[in-house]
Amino acid sequence: METTTGVHVTTQQLVALEARARDLAFVQKAKSHRQLAGRMQSAMRGRGLSFEELRDYLPGDDVRTIDWRVTARTGKPTVRVYSEEKERPALVVVDQRINMFFGSRRAMKSVTAAEAAILCAWRILGSGDRVGGFVFNDETIDDVKPHRSRQAVIGFADRIARQNAALDAAYAAPPSPEALDRTIERVAAIAHHDHLVIIVSDFDGHTASTRDMLLRLAAHNDVICLLVYDPFLLELPRTGNIVVSGGALQAELALKQGGVRQSIDSFARDRGRELRAWQRELGLPMLPISSAEETAPQLRKLLEQSAWRQRRR
Repeated sequence: METTTGVHVTTQQLVALEARARDLAFVQKAKSHRQLAGRMQSAMRGRGLSFEELRDYLPGDDVRTIDWRVTARTGKPTVRVYSEEKERPALVVVDQRINMFFGSRRAMKSVTAAEAAILCAWRILGSGDRVGGFVFNDETIDDVKPHRSRQAVIGFADRIARQNAALDAAYAAPPSPEALDRTIERVAAIAHHDHLVIIVSDFDGHTASTRDMLLRLAAHNDVICLLVYDPFLLELPRTGNIVVSGGALQAELALKQGGVRQSIDSFARDRGRELRAWQRELGLPMLPISSAEETAPQLRKLLEQSAWRQRRR
């Protein structure tokens, strides 16, 4: 059972997710699936610090890597494979704008984003790497510098919870689609190379400029996009009316009118196609997280099944 549900999330609830992060199977044996592993493969040759696996000897292998005991026991030349341990600082970016204050079941998108972000932060810290991040809304951008400590993650959780608590139906700040690009610019100013960057957002307001910035960021860093969505727009009812609000303004939508329902459905599906095209074009994962389902199991499954290959150094 997920520990956080509903409209808002507290620092204490986010901190409690540390236990859920420990059993997330982010680290896979196959190198191409190590999405959030703290130890990265290096392109440099030579014996590393972390034992990887035993495998059959191949022509060209360094004879110094032969495990003579296993070779004697199996009767086949066997080598020990090592990987170099290399620290990779991580930045987790969390969207808490008013567009995230929507949810038809279980939780608001803003709550799901908070859960996903802090689960990633706990897992990265558990891998022994430094983790920090950015929390942004329509007006401000809060940042936490990467540190290797529980207090840093708790401080990050507190920043998330404070911005999350500010979201309500009477939210006064005007929506700011451009805040996404402003935040990515701040990330790029820090993550020059060899960072892991995780962006948790519904990507409202994305433009060609957003795509270009992500492309430059992914050229020298590992980038994962967690696309938070609510399935309501993909499963619109055929009857009745709904009232939607952007804060001060409200509008009633008559879903029984085919044109209204079709327009909303087309908007949602076109936006999804755009973001999937990004994934193909940029070569970075765009992993969908539903606010209508528990966050931790989704994150575990997506990262295990993702075919994304980490950038070779």
